Amino acid sequence: MTDASLAQSELAAGRAALSRGAWLEAHRCFEHALSAGETPDALEGLSWAAWWLEDVEACLDARERAYRRYRDVGDECGAARMALWLGDDHVEFRGAHAVAGGWFRRASRILDTLPDCPEHGWLAVFEAHAALGRHDLDEAVRLAGQARQCGRRHGAVDLEMFALASEGVIRIERDDVAEGMRYLDEAAASALSGEYENLASAAWTCCLLMSSCERVRDVDRGAQWCQQIGEFSRRMDATFLRGVCRAHYGTIQVWKGSWDEAELELVEALGELSENRPTWRSEAVVRLGHLRRGQGRHDEAQALFEQASDHPLALQGMAALRLDHDDPAAARDLLERAMRRIPHRSRAGRAQALELLLRADVALGDARSAQLRLEELRAAAAVAGTPALSAMLELCEGLVAASTGQHDLACDHFEDAADRLGHTGAPVDAARARLHLAVSLLELGRREAAEREVRLAHFDLSGIDAVAERAQAQRLLERLAADDRASGGRDGILTDRQVEVLSLVADGLSDHEIAERLVLSHHTVHRHIANIYTRLGCSSRAAAVAAASRMGLL
Repeated sequence: MTDASLAQSELAAGRAALSRGAWLEAHRCFEHALSAGETPDALEGLSWAAWWLEDVEACLDARERAYRRYRDVGDECGAARMALWLGDDHVEFRGAHAVAGGWFRRASRILDTLPDCPEHGWLAVFEAHAALGRHDLDEAVRLAGQARQCGRRHGAVDLEMFALASEGVIRIERDDVAEGMRYLDEAAASALSGEYENLASAAWTCCLLMSSCERVRDVDRGAQWCQQIGEFSRRMDATFLRGVCRAHYGTIQVWKGSWDEAELELVEALGELSENRPTWRSEAVVRLGHLRRGQGRHDEAQALFEQASDHPLALQGMAALRLDHDDPAAARDLLERAMRRIPHRSRAGRAQALELLLRADVALGDARSAQLRLEELRAAAAVAGTPALSAMLELCEGLVAASTGQHDLACDHFEDAADRLGHTGAPVDAARARLHLAVSLLELGRREAAEREVRLAHFDLSGIDAVAERAQAQRLLERLAADDRASGGRDGILTDRQVEVLSLVADGLSDHEIAERLVLSHHTVHRHIANIYTRLGCSSRAAAVAAASRMGLL
């Protein structure tokens, strides 16, 4: 066999190995082919084997050499293709956007002189994602559609379907959630069936689908696809895809209350996602941070959020920690910063941050702002149409009603939220709704109903190490056990509850801190203190404490 025929044989074997995920075998085949002479197609194949093996330097070196050799032999399409992948590599591996921009512009200039070819479509789809990143959604959807049509004209299924997946994400951002998810379903089905020639774009398609499921809280769809994608990534030895999939699956398991399994998925995802792909690795880092926060491991959570500080979910996680630490003002500052990164027209994408912002507003007693957040959340839930997001809206409706003393209305919303969250298989969120319901029931004097909801919340939390929710449930049980809603007071001057509130005032606690300690609303504590002033004939906290002490009430 001549050197040329041997090189062709090794080249074919290398391509076959790439198609079935045998990256080391592919690498050896392309190296053997290159030993007979440096050809651009062998260098291109070698670059993909190195890409999958996460040998960044070897990948970039092979791409650049392939680019030069394609130009040397007059294959301008090949040169443009290498320029495009080099641009993407510099973003993915190094976050070097300026360098990437240079390569993308080089590809564009070369393609300007060429007749229609698939590389025009790949340029369009990369430009679509750039437009999405700067929130130019009209331009993004135009470019993605252009890329999809180019793929269809040339029979390039991977281009056509990846463009379809990209268009799906853009449509979700434009609030066409149902259609966008259908686009992603189709593209993922094509990827997992083996239709894609370039497995990298198959991996990206799967990642786009999973992140979109999480974004709109489509828990059932995400759980179904996670299993399929996990099997595909194991079969293809796609370690980074498996890691990203596990990160998203871990979040779904947190929602579903399988926290032990979520821990396993997220920790192992972190192990599978190397520092060579910082963007992908941050997907696992920030989600593990959210789990650590739920487990009450706040220092670890903070460190993880700081490690992935550029990730959109990191700011939200830091804000949630501030809420846990009774600092709603700091939480609101962080969340408003996060919201500035999400365009107003992307209503579904703003929902998670809006929920936290509403909680901060309620804690700060800012009823007007909370109402504005609620109106935006209603629009987001209507757009997304997912059961989990609708249930979250009900919970927020209840929080706003309770914060203004409308406890009858709050109970209706909390009951609906608990029922819907129970049906969607989200036990921790369901327990949270039940605990809020119990507080409003106590405010209405419905002690037995409140106790029933606390017991149900305890059942929801069985086997789940949700620290904050368990602590709140325990405080409510202690309050119920002490029967501290008795209406009789000491010497008929103050009720037992008023004495309890005044004792905490004497200890120097603020209204917000008293509300947290006694599991009451800020509005209720304020009302109790006003009634204490009236009964004792005082007009200040210090005077009320002094008067009650003289009377032997404290």
